[in-house]
Amino acid sequence: MLLKIAWRNIWRSPVRSWVVIVAIALGVWAVIFLMGFSTGMANSYVDSAIRLEVGHLQVHHPEYLTDREVQFVLPQADSVANLIAAGPGVQAVSVRTLVGGMLSSARGSHGLRVRGVDPAEEAALSQLDRKLVEGAYLPEGRRNALYLGKKLADRLGVRLRSRVVLTFQDLEGNITSAAFRVAGLFDVENNAFEEGTALVRREDLNRVLGRPGAAHEIAVLLEDAALADTVAARLRNRLPGLDVQTYMQLSPEIRLFESQISASVYIIMVIVMLGLIFGIINTMLMAVLERVRELGMLMAIGMNKLRVFAMIMLETLLLGLVGAPLGIAVGSVMIRWYARHGLDLSRYAQEGLSEFGMSAVIFPDVYPGMYVELAAAVLITAVLGSLYPAWKAVRLRPVEALRKL
Repeated sequence: MLLKIAWRNIWRSPVRSWVVIVAIALGVWAVIFLMGFSTGMANSYVDSAIRLEVGHLQVHHPEYLTDREVQFVLPQADSVANLIAAGPGVQAVSVRTLVGGMLSSARGSHGLRVRGVDPAEEAALSQLDRKLVEGAYLPEGRRNALYLGKKLADRLGVRLRSRVVLTFQDLEGNITSAAFRVAGLFDVENNAFEEGTALVRREDLNRVLGRPGAAHEIAVLLEDAALADTVAARLRNRLPGLDVQTYMQLSPEIRLFESQISASVYIIMVIVMLGLIFGIINTMLMAVLERVRELGMLMAIGMNKLRVFAMIMLETLLLGLVGAPLGIAVGSVMIRWYARHGLDLSRYAQEGLSEFGMSAVIFPDVYPGMYVELAAAVLITAVLGSLYPAWKAVRLRPVEALRKL
């Protein structure tokens, strides 16, 4: 009976009720959009870092990450890579020879990191072959081919088939140089990587280093990022003399970025809910003050204060129960649409996002549990917002209330 009375009461002033319902729905929609957008940006950053740079796991010589000296090569790298690739949950493995050096052209020089790779292995992990914009991706049969970022090529004034000189330290500690020819240019939405990394065939780089089969790093891409700790623990047991680390250990900034995004999402939710609380208090307080005589009459004929208090709370909860699903429905439909088609920001922030290693096309994402958390937050907000109006209602004296117009 009390629920029925509360439901009828909120529709006695439909305009006021709809204002509250729309305000709740808009608040919920805004939180969902901001959560989805923030999560999409975080996913873009993490995916770029994992694909282009660290993978989910990396295996190194125990001393390599301390100084990144070229002489710390992996023993029997190809056999270790085959063992890793045969394990469960592994999607792709790339064996890399890494040197830091100077790339020189007729126009100038630029420091960078050269990655010697097997083209097929690297393509399966980093998908850099899909970022080709000119030429070819490390073509087979072409000796000393170089795959270079387009921005770095523009800076050095080189084009396809231009000859450049790569200078670096060999395994004996001597400075050595070799001529490479630009075979292809790539364009990724990560300026730091595009201007600081070049790819060559591993066999070409090892020939200059003077040690065929040398490798400094084995990068591993897993079928699911959640498997990283499990697979890393297994590899540490099977490869006791090597250093196995997950992407969270290799790039602490990824964990920091994810935690900041998560914290900002909850801060936004709290701010929106605070705004809703004051809106609900204002509306319900007006509803109580307009119904002073009616409430006095109810208490005069026997409705106790507890039931009056519960009735006001029920009215507020019902407004939330109508508004929250409406906002969640609109928000989830919007998130699904943009998750499929992407939110293109290339006209407004492409360069800025590229500086941080993010794509200009954001694919919003909201994990299902967030909808439940948001619905619970709205209901808690409705309860908190109803306390003061309900308290004002039970403070009325029936005799005095009946005298009021």
